[in-house]
Amino acid sequence: MFIILCYDIKQKRVGKILKICRKYLIHVQKSVFEGTITESKLKSLKLELRQRIDPDEDSIVIYRMESTKYALKEQIGVIEQHTSII
Repeated sequence: MFIILCYDIKQKRVGKILKICRKYLIHVQKSVFEGTITESKLKSLKLELRQRIDPDEDSIVIYRMESTKYALKEQIGVIEQHTSII
């Protein structure tokens, strides 16, 4: 499956969350990641994230798509040099 993950994390935990997300996904913007991931790896990612965040202060949103067939990605402005699936 393809996912887009976005987070809003307090500054003191951002580095840890960034490191976890980079293990599984492609970093496309400051707090946005995307990539193809298996169900088991997604489960591991979510477990690691839950162990590091403060649910009263932090927020993580994961958009799941079973296929990128109907997805279209448009970027305006500075485009980071990375590999993108969409």
